[in-house]
Amino acid sequence: MGDVEQAAVTIRATSSIASIDATEWDACAGDTNPFLCHAFLKALEDSGSVRVETGWLPYHVVVEGVDGRIRGAAPLYVKSHSQGEYMFDYGWADAFERAGGQYYPKLQLAIPFTPVTGPRLLARNDRELVMNRELVLAGCVEVASQLEVSSLHITFLTEHEWKQCGESGLLKRTGEQFHWLNNGYATFDEFLSDLTSRKRKQIRRERREIQENTDLDIQVFTVEDLKEEHWDAFFGFYIDTSNRKWGRPYLNRQFFSLIGETMADRIALVLAMRNGNYIAGALNFIGSDALYGRNWGCSEDHRFLHFEACYYQAIQFAIERGLERVEAGAQGTHKLARGYLPVHTYSVHWIREVKFREAIERYLAHERQQVDQDITYLSTHSPFRDTDMEDYGF
Repeated sequence: MGDVEQAAVTIRATSSIASIDATEWDACAGDTNPFLCHAFLKALEDSGSVRVETGWLPYHVVVEGVDGRIRGAAPLYVKSHSQGEYMFDYGWADAFERAGGQYYPKLQLAIPFTPVTGPRLLARNDRELVMNRELVLAGCVEVASQLEVSSLHITFLTEHEWKQCGESGLLKRTGEQFHWLNNGYATFDEFLSDLTSRKRKQIRRERREIQENTDLDIQVFTVEDLKEEHWDAFFGFYIDTSNRKWGRPYLNRQFFSLIGETMADRIALVLAMRNGNYIAGALNFIGSDALYGRNWGCSEDHRFLHFEACYYQAIQFAIERGLERVEAGAQGTHKLARGYLPVHTYSVHWIREVKFREAIERYLAHERQQVDQDITYLSTHSPFRDTDMEDYGF
């Protein structure tokens, strides 16, 4: 993309995060969400997990002021497929191509392989914040226009950005996830005391079975305790799960070494050991106010081990660190019984072809209603006793 002069700024696109100054990028990304940091995105590219051969061509948008400082940015990618997005637009692609269109390539403003809500229109938190976000959005739409792609998709953005993009004419979509919310708990038992008797007993029974299995030992590794041997073990679990679920893994072994080197203080790796061998693991990332559960895998099946490693260890860690919530990733109504409540997720979409856009707009209006109804229904089945859902942000 050629440089575009607008409002005394330059809007440009680059095919490598390494070409962008890390300090400048992070000044726009902030320190709340670990997946937005320069180190995480660079590890994806340096490891080769993200590259044109995997269907993710970096095309990051940068807004620079006349002083050369970055005022805004966006992690943008040219996509040749819809894998690793958790957006589920396969039906859109099929319908468009059956009608004679070409859906791919498309543009994706997202964190690859990461269904975690966070800012997408990154901008310095100063008096020109809103303007800088608008410039970033304009730059992304301009890239879509110049490349003549079918569409631009901004996924897992914040509700505020979702509304702002909707006012700019992009189509609005919603989805749902399950998050655990910390109501100021001092201990895990204090959290349990807020649950109905039946759910409280269920979780205690599940945890007790794991704790009473003397062959099992569960530990959480972070900062200097993280070693290559831990990544070796976890990568084996990750590969096995990826092969069974998706057919091929998105991330390679080098990626985990790189984040271990550059982001160890933002990682909490739960590993289960039996008879001296690691048999299961759950990878979490630590934000300033949340713990993000990302990947799970195992080499042995033990009843309730998945719940313990992925959900209860995460809740316990969040309580100990004083974090506001745990985001447990995409899908999974089984999380509701374990204290994770339904919340909205957001995406917006720019569609080039007018008739296709109109069809998608009609579909999304209906889908938003269905998502709202589903969240309302699930909320009435909360595991919390006498819960006023307003207390939990609904």
